[in-house]
Amino acid sequence: MSIILAIESSCDDTSAAIIVDGTVISNVTATQTIHEQYGGVVPEVASRKHQINIIPVVKAALDNAKIDKTELTAIAVTKGPGLLGSLIVGVSFAKSLSLSLGIPLIDVNHMKAHILAHFAEEPKPSFPFLCLTVSGGHTQIVKITAPLEMEILGTTIDDAAGEAFDKSGKIMGLKYPAGPEIDKLAQKGNAIYKFAEPKVDGLNFSFSGLKTSILYFLKAQLKEDSQFIDKNLNDICASIQYQIVYILIKKLKQAALETGINQISIAGGVSANSGLRKALIEAGKENGWKTYIPAFQYCTDNAGMIAVAAEFSYKEKDFSNLNMVPEARLKI
Repeated sequence: MSIILAIESSCDDTSAAIIVDGTVISNVTATQTIHEQYGGVVPEVASRKHQINIIPVVKAALDNAKIDKTELTAIAVTKGPGLLGSLIVGVSFAKSLSLSLGIPLIDVNHMKAHILAHFAEEPKPSFPFLCLTVSGGHTQIVKITAPLEMEILGTTIDDAAGEAFDKSGKIMGLKYPAGPEIDKLAQKGNAIYKFAEPKVDGLNFSFSGLKTSILYFLKAQLKEDSQFIDKNLNDICASIQYQIVYILIKKLKQAALETGINQISIAGGVSANSGLRKALIEAGKENGWKTYIPAFQYCTDNAGMIAVAAEFSYKEKDFSNLNMVPEARLKI
């Protein structure tokens, strides 16, 4: 029997989960709301909050699962990518617990874990499949041929889709993180405004030009009417969301066509966006895809996905050691 404690601390969420023989039985997350007042995550503040949260979060995960730490067979932790200070807190804690209990340590790639979150619950994709991973820091199209075998087919050359949501929201005066708020407002509006579509070769993405297009559009409208944003907020949000989702799905269709793969999934924080989820389902029906969307609890940063990824490594006896160090820019 495998009983793994997984720890996630790559950004501003402190999370711990317990997985028993491949089934996640507890998944606890402490969210740092303090960053809303700054309009973005402050790395030093995030790492200090992790130090405060990590022990009670781990205890809650163990208590919820009715597991004593002496029953654990391995400790898993996010190695990267992420904020270095935040990663250090999780990795240091995991190393110490692994050493004190005399059990294996498993390091997990955060982005791989987002993809493997699809194996937390049914339905599960079969191999090979494509995954569009979209978050505040990453936008990638990944080909997965086995749980531990992945290849990035396309990535952003500048900003990520999640950043485009958040920065656009900041321009309009929405609180951080703005992505969920834009999604909510978009559902009340219509996509009547047009924004630039960046031209990028291959399967790569670019969102910096789109952000600039949105900024210039709003500045021009505000010169004519200082209340333009307030009067048209729902339609502006619907238009922004439509364009971001359109860019993502267009590249995903291209990837499916080039690879001939019809098992298509999305993952990452932005995969919680209702517009993207709806667009994937519609594209699946149009193109004969089998589509997979993770449950909401596995979209944003959470230790449940770290636990699922760790389970695959545990089966292969792919363990780390106490010399392992976190990597802020770790790649798949």
